[in-house]
Amino acid sequence: MSAVIVWAELTEGRFKKPVFEALTAARKWADALGLPMWAVVIGDKLPEAIPTLGEYGAERVLRIVSKEFGQFSSAGYARALAALMKEKNISYAILPQTYDGRAIAPMLSIWTDAALLSGVISTPEKTDSGFTARRIAYSNKGIEWVFSAHLPLIVTLKPNSFVPEKSPRDFTEEDFSFTPEAKDWQAKVTHVEKIASDKIPLTEAEIVVSAGRGLKGPENWGLVEDLAKVLGAATACSKPVADVGWRPHHEHVGQTGIQISPNLYIAIGISGAIQHLAGVASSKNIVVINNDPEAPFFKAADYGIVGDAFEVVPRLTEAIRRYKEQHAH
Repeated sequence: MSAVIVWAELTEGRFKKPVFEALTAARKWADALGLPMWAVVIGDKLPEAIPTLGEYGAERVLRIVSKEFGQFSSAGYARALAALMKEKNISYAILPQTYDGRAIAPMLSIWTDAALLSGVISTPEKTDSGFTARRIAYSNKGIEWVFSAHLPLIVTLKPNSFVPEKSPRDFTEEDFSFTPEAKDWQAKVTHVEKIASDKIPLTEAEIVVSAGRGLKGPENWGLVEDLAKVLGAATACSKPVADVGWRPHHEHVGQTGIQISPNLYIAIGISGAIQHLAGVASSKNIVVINNDPEAPFFKAADYGIVGDAFEVVPRLTEAIRRYKEQHAH
């Protein structure tokens, strides 16, 4: 019997938000197809968080455990998933479109002779001749419908496309035996350097507070960080800010930086050049704070405040803080 499977990516022994989004999408897809939904965990040891996969709709958790999987190899992980899909006759798979998911998906597609729909923002819908899904296109300026008439079908799910929803199931666990080959470990991750372990990763953040040259200098970045802290948000910046060294390059969002799609994006002192918009245009809601009423960003904004950031942002931060305190209970 076929099933819809989800690669449940492990990060330091835990599952992050994109996994639960993928499980939610897979649950909806599996229900529409009348199939079970399974999760696949790959690693050098089993995490304690496996029961959470059942909370989000997995009816079976397939465990692929080997000491080699302590280091990430896109080829090694793809080979393991391909072996599982072939042996279990799996026709449908969803991977989170994280950095690792994007690395695995193309190889998995080749080794299973599967179609690949990347970066989708909707559950694939069955038609008379195949499956169709939506994804962001043209640097976040449009939506395109993609189609496949081929099975197996693999999709990668763009982060923040689904709100994680619990759908508890009684699940079973099963070990899947796979022995990696040396050729699949010729390129592997040997070291990961944490840049800001206490901050929310931009690609996972539901709220992002970003700023540009309108802040006039790095010494004023406390305005951004204070607002982000009270909102529980990640911080970002425009390319010119990163280029002059005010902020690290890993905070640069835009066409040549990180592309994000949070539920709320607050842009402070950013004019809104097309290259910046390309990286943030798929945000659900955009708030722009700028003292120039002609700033291009206002045309893309859902809400705009024309004013001095040094006056507006502290007042906004304080208002949100007071609101949260008053509604704490």
